[in-house]
Amino acid sequence: MTTGPDKPSRRHPAHYASMILIALVAVLGVVFLRDYLSFDALRENRQELLAFRDQNYLLSVLVFMAAYIVIVAFSLPGSAVSTLTGGFLFGAFPGVLFNVTAATIGAVAIFLAARWGMGDRLADRMEEGKGTIKRIKDGIDENQWSMLFLIRLVPAVPFFVANLIPAMVGVPLSRFVISTFFGIIPAGLVFTSVGAGLGEVFERGENPDLSVIFEPAILLPLLGLCALALLPVALKALRGRKGI
Repeated sequence: MTTGPDKPSRRHPAHYASMILIALVAVLGVVFLRDYLSFDALRENRQELLAFRDQNYLLSVLVFMAAYIVIVAFSLPGSAVSTLTGGFLFGAFPGVLFNVTAATIGAVAIFLAARWGMGDRLADRMEEGKGTIKRIKDGIDENQWSMLFLIRLVPAVPFFVANLIPAMVGVPLSRFVISTFFGIIPAGLVFTSVGAGLGEVFERGENPDLSVIFEPAILLPLLGLCALALLPVALKALRGRKGI
């Protein structure tokens, strides 16, 4: 009869509580906070926000970053608006530093919640699996840095997805933090710079054009960074074919 460590233990319900809480808050956020985390809300309150920033700069930074962290950690709507707000209130720099730091902290929070809730167990099952599942897990493990930077650099990958996938495949926390912080800088700088020019956009009665990231002058360098991230994978595959 198998007992003790040889017998798989059941997952305590508390391990799922973190992900259930995040999912619940995300749904409630979509229902109740969508109007408050919008471009219209930023436009209507811009003068008050600027006045508060001028009178309480350090407090403004702390409150802004705390709000951004919560938005990312609970996958609430408004992450794009938050990034633009960082540029609007604090300029392209140090706004991009505040944005990237807060987004990274929020991403780490949801990463840890996902890993504690189900990620470790899923990663272990993939490691113990066979066939296609095992090959997928091994492929990710062999190219973790490249894959982590790639999902951060590709604009089409939703931010919350890029936070959850690494937790599900057993990526170490240190790698996740480093790849997230540096991987989101390019797009973060673009959107923060757009936010820094929001004053003129609002004066014209317009909304910011977030499709700017798909313009050739911006998209091509991003694709170049994606290709650079994939270069080690390509070299490794080429060496494998040649038997090096």
